[in-house]
Amino acid sequence: MPPNSIHLTPEQLAIIESPLDAKIFLEGHAGTGKTTVGVERVLYLLESGIPGNEILLLVPQRTLATPYYEALRSPSTTAGGAVTVLTIGGLAKRMVELFWPLIPTEAGFANPDRPPTFLTLETAQYYMAHLVRPLLDQGYFESITIERNRLYSQIIDNLNKAAVVGFPHTEISQRLKSAWAGDPGQAHVYEDAQHCAHLFRDFCLEHNLLDFSLQLEVFFNHIWPAPICHEYLQESYRHLIVDNLEEDVPVTFDLLRECLPELESGLLIFDLEAGYRRFMGADPQTTYNLKNRCGQQATLFESFSASGEVQNFGYAIAQALLPEEERSSEDINNSSFPIHHSPLDSTRYYPQMLDWIVEQIALLVEDGVPPGEIVVLSSYLSDALRFSLTERLEELKIPAYSHRPSRSLREEPATQALLTLAALAHPQWGLIPSKFDLAYAFIQSIADLDLVRAQLLTDIVYQERSGSLSPFDQIKPETQERITFKLGGRYEAMHAWLEAYTQAPPDQLDHFFSRIFGEVLSQPGFGFHADYDAGEVTANLIESVRKFRWAVGDSLDAESIPLGQEYLRMVDDGVIAAQYIFSWQTQPEDAVFLAPAYTFLMRNRPVEYQFWLDIGSRGWYERIRQPLTHPYVLSRRWDLNRPWTDSDEYDASRDSLYRLVLGLIRRCRSGIYLGLSELGEQGYEHKGLLIRAIDRALRSVNSEQ
Repeated sequence: MPPNSIHLTPEQLAIIESPLDAKIFLEGHAGTGKTTVGVERVLYLLESGIPGNEILLLVPQRTLATPYYEALRSPSTTAGGAVTVLTIGGLAKRMVELFWPLIPTEAGFANPDRPPTFLTLETAQYYMAHLVRPLLDQGYFESITIERNRLYSQIIDNLNKAAVVGFPHTEISQRLKSAWAGDPGQAHVYEDAQHCAHLFRDFCLEHNLLDFSLQLEVFFNHIWPAPICHEYLQESYRHLIVDNLEEDVPVTFDLLRECLPELESGLLIFDLEAGYRRFMGADPQTTYNLKNRCGQQATLFESFSASGEVQNFGYAIAQALLPEEERSSEDINNSSFPIHHSPLDSTRYYPQMLDWIVEQIALLVEDGVPPGEIVVLSSYLSDALRFSLTERLEELKIPAYSHRPSRSLREEPATQALLTLAALAHPQWGLIPSKFDLAYAFIQSIADLDLVRAQLLTDIVYQERSGSLSPFDQIKPETQERITFKLGGRYEAMHAWLEAYTQAPPDQLDHFFSRIFGEVLSQPGFGFHADYDAGEVTANLIESVRKFRWAVGDSLDAESIPLGQEYLRMVDDGVIAAQYIFSWQTQPEDAVFLAPAYTFLMRNRPVEYQFWLDIGSRGWYERIRQPLTHPYVLSRRWDLNRPWTDSDEYDASRDSLYRLVLGLIRRCRSGIYLGLSELGEQGYEHKGLLIRAIDRALRSVNSEQ
């Protein structure tokens, strides 16, 4: 038996305890226990005497490996070396580091004797901004309106798509133009994006910089074909586990197709009707073909995470989303169960819908449902929506937390406060904060300080021309009383710390953030004390600065540019934060989770109850406008000679919504609450595909009863 004492079905056990030379393709819907099989198979291999360092676990995103990490860290796990857990990007980076001396000249790097510098998403955007800013002044991209940080990220995304799909980055504009059927002027935009991609790639080769796309290209074009690389991988890893294969990219398929015959055993796990990361290059149609490369195929059918009623409700909606000729009543698997009747509330205004949602959550909690078993999902989670929900829940003493992976660093209140204090502590940078920014930083930094007193304090103590602060005791006594001596004492403690800091040689920016957080902001009486969200943001910010320093510190030093000054400018440009694994792993044990729907899916954890907000919104299925890139056109399966039409867009939207609905349903045990407002968050009336499908499904069910 596997080492963990959990209940396993005979079908699961048969896969887990397969011979040590078996190569298995396991498929099934979400919630059927596939990842459980993967975890137990790893433990079974270890218990059978397989050294951990001979086992490679491959996942498309690090967060999806969380169940494996938890199992491997258990004290009951058989000892035997550390299992290697990687993404395809992590594998490429590791191999480039290992074999770097063999390939820099062949790959075109200008300085083969120097070590490589690996770029994060943030540092890649920094260098992209450095190259593209002068071109914007020359008229590049003048026909489109787009924020600069999104412009940089979409050019990088084009390079990443070329790398994960496996075509030369020089073909990006050609592919985009061949599928464009609109205004001919858009062709110039694609050509501008192609030119910027060329500049960035040439700059990376000249300075030994490797972003994600170049890491993959160097690995697949120069390292993987070398016999010594094959021998190394073959000797290092004899057993392979791949989970969530449907979320992985085409080049992963290419790699696995070649290496599977050389392995002793393999378990490939595929989630049917998923593929939520298509915007990042996921290609479930391609990776599913690996099924034919495995000698044993298995399918799990029994759901452990959704009731029969909830599943049938999801199938009814999914059927309503399909074209009429593709609909089939056979998709309703649990015919012995009735269809779950989800509570539905239709209101005129958006705040009324939020009131109803919070009221229903409160009733569930009163009935004994743990808050951690409740999620509130929307197409997008704006600042206003997040604030409105958390405020309502806090009034009822119901804990809640949120997670938005793509949120920009500068949008976090804690980040804005820290950056303002950093500018204040380093006057030599010449980045003098405005009075508004400083007052806002005071509110975040000093506990119980309201806006009125923060503005009053700022107006008195801050000399905006010089960027300096004056002591609290120099304020008139009557004004001190208005601010209160308690708050004044906290301000004075912060002021004294900043004064002492400016008298000494400056620290590295990440060291500064660590110090001011630990010595001031996290202490009792200050804004970050017992605020876990602020602590998480601070940790992410410190990690971001550290990686930025590692990547660009030497080049900035050579130009005598203060790294902190350059970092603050980069964040002010709105550079998107990289994905921090800490943000996914650190969460309250029992709190309502607020998130965009796709973020919840990538956590891959079922809950008892889900709340779907504003089901009339088109955001549930419409792609975000990306004028410089296209996830479907830049894929392996797109016909280069065919334009992308409105019909293609509609079919893609309907397919993504179909997969989204089934993915959510299969991660819900007990019930789904549907929130609908006639006027959406922005005040516009809308009725998208999701509400029409739900309406059609409910009418169909009622007509049969």
